Amino acid sequence: MYAVVGLGNPGEEYARTRHNAGFMAVDRLADELGVHYWKTECGSLTAKAAIDGEELVLAKPQSFMNVSGGPVKQVLSTYRLKPDHLIVIHDDLESPAGSVRVKRGGGHAGHNGLRSICDKLCTHDFIRVRCGIGRPPGKMQVAKFVLAEVRKHDLEQLEAECDEAAKAAAFLVTHSFEAAERRWR
Repeated sequence: MYAVVGLGNPGEEYARTRHNAGFMAVDRLADELGVHYWKTECGSLTAKAAIDGEELVLAKPQSFMNVSGGPVKQVLSTYRLKPDHLIVIHDDLESPAGSVRVKRGGGHAGHNGLRSICDKLCTHDFIRVRCGIGRPPGKMQVAKFVLAEVRKHDLEQLEAECDEAAKAAAFLVTHSFEAAERRWR
């Protein structure tokens, strides 16, 4: 079994922001897998699904991004999963907007959601699907950039990127990490 966790912030006011790319991708994966039932457990909205016989739990922590490590740890504990069976989908300032990349381990690059997960799990060794959002334009503050509602053209690009991130997560469940890494560099 794998846990596929999308990072984001709960609430309608954050639904169409760059910081919610993880939630958007998990929703896309759930739609693709025909998931219709979500329940509240472990401080998250969770749903069960399967891909080619591999079971997975989809999760969207309902704490705010900066403290998402607690709910992620609860999901792993409840489902008796080790961090090597965790796939976290998140926004990434350091990757170009529209890009999707797969990575195992590494630092948090200042991403507070990843920092919280690393702190709570006491490891950096889990798989990440990184949704590139690029850097803010001009002198715009990072917080304002990631939490601002995305405009129509950029929203279409973000939605397409989240579709691709959902495909990458599904591929990771059924193929080797190395194959996924080659495909989503």
